[in-house]
Amino acid sequence: MTLHIGILTFPGVQQLDLTGPYEVFASIPGAQVHLIWKNRSPVTSATGLVLAPTMTLAECPALDVLCVPGGGGINALLQDAEVLDFLRAQAARARYVSSVCTGALVLGAAGLLRGRRATTHWASHDFLAKFGAIPTHGRVVRDGNVFTAGGVTAGIDFGLTVVAELLGEAQAQAIQLQHEYAPEPPFRAGTPETAPPAVVAVARERLASTRKAREAIIDELLASGLARAS
Repeated sequence: MTLHIGILTFPGVQQLDLTGPYEVFASIPGAQVHLIWKNRSPVTSATGLVLAPTMTLAECPALDVLCVPGGGGINALLQDAEVLDFLRAQAARARYVSSVCTGALVLGAAGLLRGRRATTHWASHDFLAKFGAIPTHGRVVRDGNVFTAGGVTAGIDFGLTVVAELLGEAQAQAIQLQHEYAPEPPFRAGTPETAPPAVVAVARERLASTRKAREAIIDELLASGLARAS
């Protein structure tokens, strides 16, 4: 039986949020990995890489795995009724519902994280509670059939974790070996807890404008009651 895996592909997506798990999922023999958007026109990622959706929202079959990556473009998705309705409909029948990085906030806006343990990028982690989620730190956090991954590179860990659930650990390990995924970063600066304070300050400053806009959108959603009613 063919596995159908769908990754939302939208303007302003963080490309590694998408391409990390895509590379893992596309290595599953016989799996079909769909890049899903409103139309098939190319979209430009947050860092300029152009991506080509392979399927529209309307064409999308029932998915075994639904994945929402993050990036600056999620700010628009938080208020996009068409996308949120699509996620709710797919989540109702998907085997696994998932996100990478700030894609978790989109799941939250769709009402899919209420009462669930979840994680996201460290700079947006505090927003999870506003959607009724239980903020939980971790590279990959599972609550029932919902998987959420931390920031950007955690998407690879997430992909391997889901493959292990679908096909067993041996298959996941084979894919990990195939990709020689054995990270040994040159610096201990991958989290706010391990990075030097000056580095954390620089990163926060770079993310400040996107965070400010995101906070305003989320507060507007909460004030209007839309997030609670989702």
